[in-house]
Amino acid sequence: MDDSDDSGGLTEGLQMDLFHPDSERDPGDKNVQKWGFDVHPVVFPVALLLVAVFVAATVLLGEQTAAVYSGVRSFFEGNFGWFYLLSVNFFIAVLLFFAFSKYGKIRIGGVEAEKEFSDFAWMAMLFSAGMGIGLMFYSVSEPMVYYSNVPGFFDAESGTGMASVAALTQTFFHWGIHPWGIYGLVGLGLAFFSFNRGLPLTFRSIFWPLLGERIYGWPGHLIDLVTVFATLFGLATSLGLGVKQINTGLSYILGDVLGVVSVPTGTIPQIVLIAVITAIATASVAAGLEGGVKRLSTLNVYLMVALFGFVVLVGPTVFIFGAWVQGLGSYFTNLPSLAFFTGALSDGSSTVNDWTVFYWAWWIAWSPFVGTFIARISKGRTIKEFVVGVLVIPSLFSTVWLAAFGGSALFNSLQGNGAVLTAHEQAGQTVAMFALLDQFPLGAVSGLLAILLVAMFFVTSSDSGSLVIDHLTSGGKHDVPKTQRIFWAVTEGVVAALLLYGGGLNALQTAAIATGFPFSLVLVVMCYTVYLGLQQEYEVLQSEEFAERVQDIPDEDVAIDRSRSEVVTDIRETPESTDD
Repeated sequence: MDDSDDSGGLTEGLQMDLFHPDSERDPGDKNVQKWGFDVHPVVFPVALLLVAVFVAATVLLGEQTAAVYSGVRSFFEGNFGWFYLLSVNFFIAVLLFFAFSKYGKIRIGGVEAEKEFSDFAWMAMLFSAGMGIGLMFYSVSEPMVYYSNVPGFFDAESGTGMASVAALTQTFFHWGIHPWGIYGLVGLGLAFFSFNRGLPLTFRSIFWPLLGERIYGWPGHLIDLVTVFATLFGLATSLGLGVKQINTGLSYILGDVLGVVSVPTGTIPQIVLIAVITAIATASVAAGLEGGVKRLSTLNVYLMVALFGFVVLVGPTVFIFGAWVQGLGSYFTNLPSLAFFTGALSDGSSTVNDWTVFYWAWWIAWSPFVGTFIARISKGRTIKEFVVGVLVIPSLFSTVWLAAFGGSALFNSLQGNGAVLTAHEQAGQTVAMFALLDQFPLGAVSGLLAILLVAMFFVTSSDSGSLVIDHLTSGGKHDVPKTQRIFWAVTEGVVAALLLYGGGLNALQTAAIATGFPFSLVLVVMCYTVYLGLQQEYEVLQSEEFAERVQDIPDEDVAIDRSRSEVVTDIRETPESTDD
């Protein structure tokens, strides 16, 4: 796919002449090209070295590193939980300001940039990268936790109807607009500075307004190295989580439910599963963004809709929709207070530290991964369209999904046999989803579909991660050789398998959480740099020079369905009273 083929002279001429920084550097212009690779001479080898050292230390030292990571996690959660909560709320406010202010009409990629993907394909890839495995893992288990142990924010007795309301509300809060606000902010910054400024599609580019040409030096190298580190190990941790659920699900359905075969659980079977799924992911990522990732992400959405439709139809349908509406009402009603609730003045700090701070730090640590991927697929969309799409639609779908699965589990506890809660308490989180599906007709079939869906999310997450790490280690190039994509897909699988073998997944998850604190500071600064970039773009679009340049463009270089006047007034019609 050739990202340079936009809309002819308008985008290439005006965008480069009026908006691109005065720099002689191009993305990946000093790369080393050898053996089918096209890599940055510093970021690629240093990233590999860091990965090797970290994996070796985690595998060889085991419990010692786990103790260190646990101490680091406790330190950040105990001392900086308030900062996580405050910063994420700030990110959402900034993102909404960008969308609904005068900057909302600015188009990612330039005035005449065209969309690379349909709205449906865009949403499918966005959602698959951001939430897939996590929603499958927590949609049943998390409400069950809150049903038995009501969060301190709510005044409800465990095991009651009000506890169910509290459970759905707290779960909606964790999977609603807050994580997507973080992803959206990072994605917007990366997309804007890459497509509108012609800078590398890497995290370093966001800091051009402050660092200038220094983004190509060691300050930029360090930014990208930290990003590669967080992305690879965060992804490996999530893949380990997903493969554990696949292993447990196969054992539960094929062994306990059907009695067909006894499927062993443990490290070795999970490593075998990682090898098989990584092979599929490697084939997909080799096919590229259009041929592999897009198709699998679209298939994921169809599978999710099928599983969701099954649960709604054969489950407690009326209860599900009633729970969704009541849960949304409670979520929106309590959102302002929940968003700033630390538990410091009441008996609720345990839920905040164990769950909310954990999630917020995790989303922040993952934001370079998901944000880079969102940026890569979002060219041609206005900032308002981008923000509404990223912030609202996936969040709303998450609540519907949680109401169907979490609501059905709560119904089983309130009015059923309580089997789901019992299985959750006895066998753990990985079996909760399958215990719920076993309560319905065709439970084994739907359980196998759920396993397939988790595996598909494993594949798309690995694909997305490979593409992101490719961008970071190739100096920000949008397209990298197939050999390089395959290399990173295999590397991710190997890292996940080694960490699983060495018992390091929990320690690495803690390490990823700890990276959320420095990243949150980086994102605060990023809010300012994105503002500077958007303000400069807006001023140029409002200028007479821009209008004159548009008028000078030959007829054949203006999009067929838009006149010159529309090109100019699309931005310039914003009332001058909105200026600073």
